[in-house]
Amino acid sequence: MSSNNEKIIIYTDGGSRGNPGPAAFGVVFCDVHGKTLKSYGKALGVRTNNEAEYEGVVFALQKAKAMLGGEKIKKIEFEIRSDSELVVSQLSGEYKIENEKLQPLFMKIWNLKIDFGSVKFTHVPREKNREADRLVNEALDKEQTNLFGE
Repeated sequence: MSSNNEKIIIYTDGGSRGNPGPAAFGVVFCDVHGKTLKSYGKALGVRTNNEAEYEGVVFALQKAKAMLGGEKIKKIEFEIRSDSELVVSQLSGEYKIENEKLQPLFMKIWNLKIDFGSVKFTHVPREKNREADRLVNEALDKEQTNLFGE
């Protein structure tokens, strides 16, 4: 273990208009002081709310690995914060995954997690996840504008 215990907090959110319907996720990387390091919002096409939540976590882990590299992610403590109690509980091993559409996404996260030193999932109230939520809606609005050419 490195002596300088670095920590990165990642806020993730996913949303779907219609459930299933047009969906997107938002991901915000922060340092321990709450300063935003990077943020992303991405439309996903038609998905359920929970699929969008999971896709956000997959993206966050893939992005962390791509940005920091395999060696560095072993030394950093990652905390993924989401306002989805279901996703946090499933990824923490408290709930079983009954929905077969979520199982491959869960496995993807599980396999990505192996490369990390420490990944913790934390449930936060929606008001603590505003930035990620804003990115979801921004991506959905942009996608809707593109579809209708407005």
